[in-house]
Amino acid sequence: MKPHKILVTGGAGFVGTHLTRALVEKGFSVRVFDNLDPQVHGIIKGRPPHLPRRAEWMKGDVRDPRAVEKAFNGVDAVFHLGAAVGVGQSMYAIRHYVDVNSLGGATVLEAIVRHRKQVKKVVVASSMSIYGEGAYRCSSCGPVAPHMRPLAQLKKKQWEFVCENCGRSLRSIPTSENKPLYPTSIYAITKRDHEEEFLVVGESYGVPTVALRFFNIYGPLQALSNPYTGVAAIFSSRLLNGQPPLVFEDGRQSRDFIHVSDIVQGCLLALMKPAANYTVFNVGTGRPTSVLQMAELLGDHLGMRLQPKLIHKFRAGDIRHCYADISKIKRRLGFKPRVNLKTGIRDLIDWVRNQKGIDRVDTAFAELHKRGLVK
Repeated sequence: MKPHKILVTGGAGFVGTHLTRALVEKGFSVRVFDNLDPQVHGIIKGRPPHLPRRAEWMKGDVRDPRAVEKAFNGVDAVFHLGAAVGVGQSMYAIRHYVDVNSLGGATVLEAIVRHRKQVKKVVVASSMSIYGEGAYRCSSCGPVAPHMRPLAQLKKKQWEFVCENCGRSLRSIPTSENKPLYPTSIYAITKRDHEEEFLVVGESYGVPTVALRFFNIYGPLQALSNPYTGVAAIFSSRLLNGQPPLVFEDGRQSRDFIHVSDIVQGCLLALMKPAANYTVFNVGTGRPTSVLQMAELLGDHLGMRLQPKLIHKFRAGDIRHCYADISKIKRRLGFKPRVNLKTGIRDLIDWVRNQKGIDRVDTAFAELHKRGLVK
């Protein structure tokens, strides 16, 4: 049965807003629930102006059982996107991240249990960060799933992985949902908690639940003034303020950058397809792009001749390569990325040109350095 009333926690955020717009356009009744964290949203009083008029607005915190209970009134499907985001910050604001993400997720789950007779579908936002490093192949030993690069190696600025068994260089390959999970930050651990807890509760109570492992999202509405958001937004904010993007290591570390509209496509398929139930899916493009290449693309499209600044340092918990194997979501749900990187960057830049992002990267870098998280 098609859901009618959908609750989107974190629905005023980057992904949440795009998802809400798509749901409203498809005729769903949508209730947006968000605490409007100033680090993400700035100072907003009242209803966020970027939300569609037909969406119902409710301010509240996922850690507040009374507010969450009120938000569940009459809904029959839930997208749980509400979370504190940021790998680096999570390594020192530990209690905050565990409180918002793990306790907040538990509060939402208890509401799902209470309303299990009415809730037809739950989709929870997981993250590629729970993998830690992506998958690799050794020419001699075959597929391997390394944990973290040794500190001694990183101090020598030897960035690439070598095989623990034979010492040969490893080649990055697509990361499938079956890869062992080695989260390397508090944020990643809380996202793994999200995924596992939601699936366990869903299966136990017979509430169809789906976990989507989002890869590196970019696009319009991303928070340009939050120094712990996605790399595309951070680099854009630097460039807008006449500063070169700061790039860790040698810039050749790679990620899977996916346009927000394709994330929304994955969310809608997870909502509507019974084949998604009780399952985990990667949501990415299946194509790696280096961080340095992303910085250069953004500069080119903005017409900025500021060369990215390679600082040849590393952050605790940073990974080298990870990009998605999307064969499972393509096969089972019919997902197909529609926006290539060139088109997606153009879309982002068209929006960025009219924004005023506050560059807080230097402050965030100093905070990480002071705490010994940059080496």
